[in-house]
Amino acid sequence: MARTIGVFLFFFGFICMIALNLYSDASERSSKHSEGAIWSDSARKEYPLHPAILDSMPDIPSPCRSAGGLEAVTILTEKKEYVLVPVAFTPGESSPPWNQPLQVDGEDFPTLGRCGLHSEIELDMTRRITGRSIAEITELGRPDRLSTDGFLCEDEDILSVLKGDNRLVKRMGLTHFELAAPLIHLCGMIQHFREAGVWSSPYHSLTAPGHVLYNGKKLQLKITFTKGGQESIFNDGLNGAWGIEIWRQFEPAELDFVHQKYSHLDETEINALVEGLSHLFIGEMAPFYIYRYGFYEGHTGWRADPITIASLFGLRTLEQIESAFPKQTHEVLSRHHASER
Repeated sequence: MARTIGVFLFFFGFICMIALNLYSDASERSSKHSEGAIWSDSARKEYPLHPAILDSMPDIPSPCRSAGGLEAVTILTEKKEYVLVPVAFTPGESSPPWNQPLQVDGEDFPTLGRCGLHSEIELDMTRRITGRSIAEITELGRPDRLSTDGFLCEDEDILSVLKGDNRLVKRMGLTHFELAAPLIHLCGMIQHFREAGVWSSPYHSLTAPGHVLYNGKKLQLKITFTKGGQESIFNDGLNGAWGIEIWRQFEPAELDFVHQKYSHLDETEINALVEGLSHLFIGEMAPFYIYRYGFYEGHTGWRADPITIASLFGLRTLEQIESAFPKQTHEVLSRHHASER
């Protein structure tokens, strides 16, 4: 009996020792993450973050998230080198460029806070958002009020836009959080380069060299930095100062798909559809608006269309988008969310 207990204790101790070593290894890797590296399980190695430059493409997805919560995207430079840029954010904490807590407005939209989509019943009952009346927010969002282009078109109101885009997002099988994430990542990358002195001039436009790799897509960016002063239509203390242009070239298979499915359109209409699925111009308030309110802005020049985001960042393939909006994608992209009142 004693021998049996002794053998049991021996093996129990041995197993505990292995577990402790594994935990120590994981802790060590986690510690290294915080010091500027990210671990790849498939490559069984760590990759250093910017300002380190890698000669070959790292064996990790872009974007990637480590076990310790570190997030990063991969940049392909003009010299065909690679850079890993940290882009993590913590919901509920204030961080540049917003300097306001990035969190869902669960007080006004409880269902949005729970599942990432609005309840239309709640929207129908909504009379105020962030303490401001629906009428005041809609008025502030009109062209030539708080901004020249406006946040809403003249035939739209804040609730019709929230409802309309919520329906689009739901049909694609996504959430507002999922659609906000790529834009949050890009803003985090831009802010990282500004703090690192890579983009140090305060007020200028620049085309980011190279490409941002995201879900297998190669994105290009042009950023305009201004003195700021763009007020928010909500009572959230947010101010805007950036203009961010994001685009990518469609792959040959994507172009073939569009021409096949929309052969009834002329070349001008085809080009407009491709442009609508592969190009965005937004401000840095856009990801905050989407994450917090499910608001993509109305059909103005600054609209962060959810279908465009899904296509541009590879959240949905063209086949999946077409399945959600069969033979209608070109119309859905341009159709205003007209006021129901």
